[in-house]
Amino acid sequence: MPKLKTHKGASKRFKKTGTGKVVRHQSGARHILTSKSPARKRRLAKSVIADETNQPELKRMIPYL
Repeated sequence: MPKLKTHKGASKRFKKTGTGKVVRHQSGARHILTSKSPARKRRLAKSVIADETNQPELKRMIPYL
């Protein structure tokens, strides 16, 4: 079997947890932050587990991470 190539765009946006789930960062935390509450900005700073329906595809994109 040949080696699999990592999707470089996905490797910059996602990472795997110790159990193999894929996590992502939240959107909406880059600009126009003055109108957002401090609690909302704190929540946006944390990473979340990617949606369950996208997990198999994302795991294929980042096989060695």
